[in-house]
Amino acid sequence: MDNTYLPRLIRDRVVESLADTPVVCLLGPRQVGKTTLAQRIDPERAYLNLDDPTLLAAAQQDPLGFIESLPARSTLDEVQRAPELLLAIKSVVDRDRQPGRFLLTGSANLLLLPKAQDSLAGRMEVIYLHPLAEQEKRVSESTLLATLIEGQLVPRIVPENRPLPATPNVICQGGYPEPNRRAPNRARQWYRQYLNAIIQRDVKDIAAIQDEEGMLRLIELLAYRTASLLNVSTLSKELGLERGTVSKYLSILERLFLIRQLPAWHRNQAKRLIKSPKLHLVDTGLAAALGRLSPKQWLTEAERFGALLETHVVEQLMAQASWIEPELRFSHYRDKDQVEVDLIIERGQALWGVEVKRSATVQAKDAAGLARLADQAGEQFRGGMLIYTGRHCVKLKVPGCFAVPISMLWGE
Repeated sequence: MDNTYLPRLIRDRVVESLADTPVVCLLGPRQVGKTTLAQRIDPERAYLNLDDPTLLAAAQQDPLGFIESLPARSTLDEVQRAPELLLAIKSVVDRDRQPGRFLLTGSANLLLLPKAQDSLAGRMEVIYLHPLAEQEKRVSESTLLATLIEGQLVPRIVPENRPLPATPNVICQGGYPEPNRRAPNRARQWYRQYLNAIIQRDVKDIAAIQDEEGMLRLIELLAYRTASLLNVSTLSKELGLERGTVSKYLSILERLFLIRQLPAWHRNQAKRLIKSPKLHLVDTGLAAALGRLSPKQWLTEAERFGALLETHVVEQLMAQASWIEPELRFSHYRDKDQVEVDLIIERGQALWGVEVKRSATVQAKDAAGLARLADQAGEQFRGGMLIYTGRHCVKLKVPGCFAVPISMLWGE
């Protein structure tokens, strides 16, 4: 048994789904631990990896025969490599709908394939596995998102001699398991080779592109622009690529779970809101490696680290949602006065705001975005957080809002 394995907090949700659903699909970026999680959930299941050329050829040549030949409970790894298997899985499941029949994993979003949506509707539950959350790395049971939406945030003052959190190190380390086992310089090398491998192999599974270099240049540029409003025209000009090409590449990177578009929040009556999505890389370790940032630049590259910190908070909270309440909706707020809130969390009609600050101290003006959001949302506003890099959890003037040290996001 691997003593370095960190338990994934989404495990119980996968087990629960296998108990009542014929097909469970675990989706997420390559190398975030999908295979390890799948094998640990049920070591007795038959396991087949479609990265194996022999198995892949067999699956592509005779999808139905391949699926019918499998044991009663099977795991198919990297199933996006043979999407033709999905119709065969439907056929087999319709004859025998026993729960837990198939556990699939995929490094590309199968739900964007029309055939997948049609063939497995009502038969498959999809679960997203994010890179390791900092809470998982610290093996903590304290989930800040749950504390927020359950209304259990309370002031907490800690001694001034307590060290400030090692925020730049956490950001540059990221959440992929393999680079977390390496020295920082070796981790950066891993991230670059990881990205090259994905573009040279996985992109070909879902799209026909010739310009691999253009795709690499785009994601490197996005690493510098993480947490910014998406402007395809600007990206097109800077890269010297057609606007349609950039849009296609963005779609591919999103399907491979390398980037995320965070939509803008709006109410119909709120005419002064900006509707552009914000773009985030899904992992700050990858973003820092592509952007050539190291922890020692925390002070000299304050603006870029501020953007990475925002991305980190967004991704951590979305990962926490995956195991506490996957139906939560996420967006960002920005209006034409440049007042913004980095993350909005919605459950039904209830709404919370999260703002992120790189500084270790908080001023009253830092809560302006939360105050504006509270005004816009009215009775639906339930509170919020201003996450910063200091020590104390204190009340803000905006009702239901607290300044929260980032260490609480990590389960400390």
